[in-house]
Amino acid sequence: MFSLAVLVILGLSTASQSLEEHLTGHENGTIDANGVCQCSVFLPDPTFPVDRMEKVEMTSNSLSILVEQELLKIQESMTKISIFEKRMHNLTIRIEKMESSGITYTELDFELLKLEIREMEMLITQLKGSFSGSNVIVDQLYAEIKNMSLTITSLEMLDKNNVLAIRREILSLKKKLQECEEYKNHTSAGPPIVYGSCNHGLISDISQPFLVQMNWRGLGHKCGAWGKDPEPVSPKKELYWQAPLNTDNRYMEYYRLYSSYDDFLLYRKPIETIFKYGQGSGMVVYKNHFYFNCYGTRDVCKIDLNTHKVAVRKPIPFAVFNNRFSYSTPWQDIDIAVDESGLWVIYATEQSTGNIVISKLNETSLEVERTWMTKQYKPSVSNAFIVCGVLYATRTVNTRQEQIFYAYDTNTEQESKISLSFSKMMENIYGVNYNPKDHKLYVYNDGYLVTYDLSFYPNAEATKGV
Repeated sequence: MFSLAVLVILGLSTASQSLEEHLTGHENGTIDANGVCQCSVFLPDPTFPVDRMEKVEMTSNSLSILVEQELLKIQESMTKISIFEKRMHNLTIRIEKMESSGITYTELDFELLKLEIREMEMLITQLKGSFSGSNVIVDQLYAEIKNMSLTITSLEMLDKNNVLAIRREILSLKKKLQECEEYKNHTSAGPPIVYGSCNHGLISDISQPFLVQMNWRGLGHKCGAWGKDPEPVSPKKELYWQAPLNTDNRYMEYYRLYSSYDDFLLYRKPIETIFKYGQGSGMVVYKNHFYFNCYGTRDVCKIDLNTHKVAVRKPIPFAVFNNRFSYSTPWQDIDIAVDESGLWVIYATEQSTGNIVISKLNETSLEVERTWMTKQYKPSVSNAFIVCGVLYATRTVNTRQEQIFYAYDTNTEQESKISLSFSKMMENIYGVNYNPKDHKLYVYNDGYLVTYDLSFYPNAEATKGV
């Protein structure tokens, strides 16, 4: 046992040099009477600092996570800076174009530029907030955006009176004047066009559609008609109307009247009437009377809009009905129309083999006064209307384009092929009503109420009307 202790002590003495490299302590040694060396060693607390090591490891992990987060922020910031650089480059190009051209920018251009710059200012502010300290690149970018904003404001003030826009209008007017001069050299100008008269030629152009509103019964009521009475009866100054068909696209059961355009737009103070039944979209209001095809017959009904009762009901001789030779959309066999001279009806007969027949009606008795036969097959036509005794037929080009392609002049009994394309809001057009007092078409387009402005050739000889 003593020998073992001596050996341990000797081992410790031998390892004292390596222990001194790791531990701080000291040793004392003596030689006994037998010549044996005995050493006593003092060692400090030899316990390893595990808790401190764990703390260091946790701190290291936290720092690694923070570094990764900062790296992600830097990547996002670099992406945003790249976007800003591209947008600034685009803005620079636009400003250079504005400065190099004297007639290409207006107040709207300035507003669009200022809007983009405001968006960039908001984004750069967010970017600055993502940095805990200052960043030279971001600060420089922010300063450049501010300078650009001041530059745009200065440019806008230089054109405070919109001088360049006026110059552009002047150039446009000069161009129109030149076109008028060229036209004058080719043909003599006719008298000024007067609403309600026929001192003009055929239709020369049709405007883009003007969307007024959706019918009051909703989008599900895709078929119907609407319009404005061209000759309202006193004391009424205006009379607007709309009559959406039921969802079966056949029955006309409800119609509404409005005494002003404002009331019409706001669905305000309507006079709503239930009537059983009209059929199809070929209806019109004229001189405070409502004309339409009576359900399941070849009859035209005339309702007095003061009493809302049928005043006259008269069959159209030989007219087919109930989807026999309708327009290309169903239940449009008999179409009543109005022009500068009064009331008309457009239909087909078995004798005409489905070609369009036009009859002039007596507005009081609904008697047929005169009839014209055309060579245009009615089912290939999407709709039709009459202006100064000239029937115009339309057809579908595609879901967004319609075309006036055929005309028949009852004054000369001559037909002609024309090509006037126009846009539409939705795929199908139903009721198309011409108003001679404002030269507008009132179109029912898959539930939407739309108007078009018509232009005419100034050639009084082309159409001899009333």
